[in-house]
Amino acid sequence: MRDDNKNLILAIALSLAILLGWQYFYAAPEAERQRQAAQQQQSTQVNPNAPNPPASPSQAGGAAPTVPGTVPSTPAGPVTLSREAALAGSKRVAIDTPSIKGSLNLRGGRIDDVALKNYRETVSPNSANIVLLSPEGTQNPYYADFGWVGAQAGGLPNANTEWTADSDRLTTSAPVTLTWDNGQGLVFRRTISVDDKFMFTVKSTVENRGSAPVALQPYGLVSRHGKPVTLGYYVLHEGMIGVLGENGLQEIKYETLDKETPVAGTTVSQKTWDNVKGGFLGITDKYWAATIVPDQAMTYQGAFTSQQSQAGRTYNAFMQGASQTIQPGATAEATQRFFAGAKETATIDAYQDNLGIKNFDLMIDWGWFYFITKPLFKVLDFFFHLFGNFGIAILLVTVLLKILFFPLANKSYASMAKMKAVQPEMVSIRERYADDKMKQQQALMELYKKEKINPVAGCWPVLIQIPVFFALYKVLFVTIEMRHAPFFGWIRDLAAPDPTSIFNLFGLLPYNPGAVPMIGPFLMLGVWPILMGITMWLQMKMNPEPPDPVQKQVFAWMPVIFTFMLGSFPAGLVIYWAWNNLLSVLQQGFIMRKNGVKIELWDNLRKTFSRKTSPAKG
Repeated sequence: MRDDNKNLILAIALSLAILLGWQYFYAAPEAERQRQAAQQQQSTQVNPNAPNPPASPSQAGGAAPTVPGTVPSTPAGPVTLSREAALAGSKRVAIDTPSIKGSLNLRGGRIDDVALKNYRETVSPNSANIVLLSPEGTQNPYYADFGWVGAQAGGLPNANTEWTADSDRLTTSAPVTLTWDNGQGLVFRRTISVDDKFMFTVKSTVENRGSAPVALQPYGLVSRHGKPVTLGYYVLHEGMIGVLGENGLQEIKYETLDKETPVAGTTVSQKTWDNVKGGFLGITDKYWAATIVPDQAMTYQGAFTSQQSQAGRTYNAFMQGASQTIQPGATAEATQRFFAGAKETATIDAYQDNLGIKNFDLMIDWGWFYFITKPLFKVLDFFFHLFGNFGIAILLVTVLLKILFFPLANKSYASMAKMKAVQPEMVSIRERYADDKMKQQQALMELYKKEKINPVAGCWPVLIQIPVFFALYKVLFVTIEMRHAPFFGWIRDLAAPDPTSIFNLFGLLPYNPGAVPMIGPFLMLGVWPILMGITMWLQMKMNPEPPDPVQKQVFAWMPVIFTFMLGSFPAGLVIYWAWNNLLSVLQQGFIMRKNGVKIELWDNLRKTFSRKTSPAKG
């Protein structure tokens, strides 16, 4: 096979692998997710007049996965109460900070009501705030619980416990202490404080006023009732997450945990880790997370559990500390932290550094190419703070990447230029040895050696662009900083596809092409994907038209195929690709001129348009 054919096929194969992978792992799951979400919304029946459900029974026990108070008292599917009715059904302490609003439930002492003040459901400033945690009685309860477990059957706080608060408001400057006396010689206190971002600190104490020692173990819990509708992307983890000491990062999807072998005699599937020190564990979504952060000096047992009941599935991230024996007249305490909020990179990094939380930054799914993805985000974030626009940051970072890889690209384009210069000799060799492929290859290799040409050098620009493409895609896809980040004009969210479409004349016609069954995603062909296709077409025209008819057709159709396939990519990624193509055209033109090779762009454009405008014969 001819070397230039090999290069062409390699470049096309690599590029199509990216795009087909995107369609398989992104477009199809996204369509399915939207279908499931719509189906779930249609099936949800809210009854605000329904009676208040009974509280969950306590399941106090000694070892994971026996998790206190996590069996849902209401079905995980149909909603029993509206959120407002569920919140009104118990006494509460209001939470009010610069970043979150919500309340603590005095029944059970749970943190079960958190909404994020600075994040909304859509780009509209009037849309609802993101609701992260919800109490029992609503659809899919999601909450955090803390306390003590022990061997004794009773006398410990549970989901029914009515705590007394010393204040009706929790702020960054005013902690709240909850108190409960079990009437059997033990007084429990839970002091909860919160910072100006998303981190709660929970200090649990037990005072033994009895006459006998008591052995108790502190625990922390994040519980989610009902399996949420996940985005289902291959490149994104959603579900159970944690860094469990020396065991490192643990990411387990909901369905994977469901398939674990149940504990004998139970409906509980679990993954457990013993003698853990440091790290965190919890549940993560794309942009939000709820995680327990144990005392980093504490040795604990960690567990992820999936429990099936008549009410549905309950997912728990659970940690349990070592047993503490509390002598009469003594007091035991345990301090844990609880993160409930947006996965902001700067905030997460600050918690990791200031609180010493082991690998807390891995709560953001930077992926296997962490060493490329996170530094790339840091550079983008630097330019964003400098210019106030992530789109401009993407353009500037693309220029920096071009400068960084210029020496390699220079060699690549120079080699390509030399190959163009010796093209007549290559054609002559192929014609001379048309019937002897062995001699043909030997003669070509001698020519390459003589002219110091690397025949595979032309693939390097494509190979270099692939990891950068994936890293930038990852940054655009997983970092909340890109969510709802505007560019200019109609691009109000760089993490979402270009919302315009040529098939409704960019909004002039009153219908939505994306709603067309089956082919809707391909009809959302916006301005930026079209600009990207034009720049790719110009890049193709920089080179002489290939003599082989098959190659010629492939080159002709590639920009069209890529344009349609990239229509569903995040706008920020398409802007990057279009800008990168334009810079590549300028760079290639400069290098070709420097090497004395003719730039074919203008001749090819004249040929293309003259063919289109020439009158038909006959």
